[in-house]
Amino acid sequence: MCRVWVFAGAILCYLLGSIPFGYIITRGLRNIDIRNHGSGNVGATNVFRVVGPIPGISVFILDMLKGLTAVIFIAGLVLRTEPCIDTTLLRLIYAVACVCGHNWTIFLNFKGGKGMATSAGVIIGLSLKIPSLGMIFLLCMGFWVLILLISGTVSLASIAAAFLLPIFMVVFNQSLELIIFAVALCLFAIYRHKTNISRLLRGEEKKFFRKP
Repeated sequence: MCRVWVFAGAILCYLLGSIPFGYIITRGLRNIDIRNHGSGNVGATNVFRVVGPIPGISVFILDMLKGLTAVIFIAGLVLRTEPCIDTTLLRLIYAVACVCGHNWTIFLNFKGGKGMATSAGVIIGLSLKIPSLGMIFLLCMGFWVLILLISGTVSLASIAAAFLLPIFMVVFNQSLELIIFAVALCLFAIYRHKTNISRLLRGEEKKFFRKP
């Protein structure tokens, strides 16, 4: 029975992560398929560029809440049913399931976003249960903001923050399972940004804003 609840929770986290808020909001507001506009991505950055700041910020918050809900509420429900399960490991499994749902959503033929907002959400959720992760999250966000301000490029800032996540996990002596989790998120982010990386190398990546 224990395995059944754990598996059901993982499926629920995947389905939660799969909800394509960027697609839903742009359909509702403009009756457009966001996949056919801008970069073609359903994430917050493309919605921000194509539809506007309020829809873009809304998508970011909703995508982030998916990750938070998975590791706090869904994991919490399963843990109340099966308290013998390794708490941290269960939350990490559900975090990965949720990010995978966002990146490869079943509702859009497994073509989703890049997972940065949802990854931020799962790390915030984990930080509420593992306080030492709070500093790591703040450092990654700090570097994200710094690189965005210097380069004007969201993708470069996101790739750099994802790359730094496992490094900070090691520096701050986190457990092996957390380091492996951070490496997984890093690899997901790099893979989902592969076209951005190609454009960055060619000097063709679109700026989010122009530096003064």
